[in-house]
Order: sequence, then C-alpha cells, then structure tokens
Amino acid sequence: MVKVNISRLNLVSPLYYTLEKDFEPFGYKEGDGEKLFCFELDETQAMEFDPGKTDFLKNLVFSGRAEDGADRRLCMELPQGNYLFAQQREILGWEEIAGMAVEVQQEGLWQRLSLGGKLYLRYLFEDGCCVTQLFRPYEE
Repeated sequence: MVKVNISRLNLVSPLYYTLEKDFEPFGYKEGDGEKLFCFELDETQAMEFDPGKTDFLKNLVFSGRAEDGADRRLCMELPQGNYLFAQQREILGWEEIAGMAVEVQQEGLWQRLSLGGKLYLRYLFEDGCCVTQLFRPYEE
C-alpha cells in the first residue's frame, strides 16, 4: 500500500446521508455513488499504538447514501468537528482500509490527541476517479 497522508480536517458543516441497511462496507464499486459507513471501534484497541486489525473495527453503526434533496431530519450524518483525515484515490478493500485506520490512529496518538471511538469510511467519485476516505474524530 502507498504511504498514507494524514491531515487534520475541521469539518465546518455536517454531511448528510440517507440511511441504507443493505450496504456492504467493503464491496464498493464504481458507480455506487457517494456512501458513508460509521463504525464503532473496539474500546481496548481504540487507544493502542499497534491495534489488531481483525478486531479493530467492531460494529457497523450505520451506512448511508448521499442524496440531493433528502430530508435531513431523517438522515444520518458525518458530524461537524475535528477529524484526522486520510484518503486514497482508489477503492480499497478491507485489509487496506484496516491498515489505513491503524495508521490514522498511530498518527493521532503520536500527536497526543484524544481520539473518538468511531471511524467513518466514505467512498465517492471525484476528479475522474473513485476515492476512499477515513475520518477519525479527535479533541486536542
């Protein structure tokens, strides 16, 4: 896998997604549209410098699709706030996403940030290619 660039991102406005229950988080294909998946992280692994990849992503909290004109009161959201952010300009599988999530966590711990217990996985089509993005909330 290519070196992951991790940056701090201040999301000033939430992103909204229509709730969908039958999405497979690691089976995204070009043409599927913009999707968001929210995972809870294993509590014991969420603050380890070298967490186990297989147990790291615990529960899928929700999955959703971006839709113009959706009623925001019925949507799930990627909340506004501070995130460690990483992306790759390709669709990644489970193994690569888990590895990228570990790198994001290591960077946050190295920076002595208070990391949140959720991880957001977002897929979208941008500038002519598919993109995989990770968002991990933090506080300073």
